[in-house]
Amino acid sequence: MPRVPPRGFTLLEMLLVLVIAAAGYALVVRFTSGGVSGAELKSAARAVAAGLRDARGTAIATQETAALTLDLEARRFEVSGGGRARALPPRLELKLYTAQAEIKDERRGSIRFYPDGSSTGGRVTLGSGERKLLVDVDWLTGRVTIKEGA
Repeated sequence: MPRVPPRGFTLLEMLLVLVIAAAGYALVVRFTSGGVSGAELKSAARAVAAGLRDARGTAIATQETAALTLDLEARRFEVSGGGRARALPPRLELKLYTAQAEIKDERRGSIRFYPDGSSTGGRVTLGSGERKLLVDVDWLTGRVTIKEGA
């Protein structure tokens, strides 16, 4: 009686197929995700912080108030006094917390600096998925800091 070879797959073959499928799925998700990379997020936070520091420096140097105006819908910001508008990544999540008097409408607001270096204070939150960076402005000193958000 001839011996019939076993039919089906071995456990090792099944595991190998599952590992290959999982790796392929991970690559597809990573390259098609609509988020912003970590480097882009840090770069955007540093650009906003630099704009805020520029506005503070302008206010101190000219002895007149200066402001950074953030457009949440268009994803850009501008420093008063002739500064050009700077664009932020389009898929970036943005939130602005500032004094009520500095809110222009539902999509635009400002953080204002005074000649003595103080400010209206506020926070710009930049995020992508679970990762968030907070750009804080101290109202008393006008100091600008970047922190990891929760």
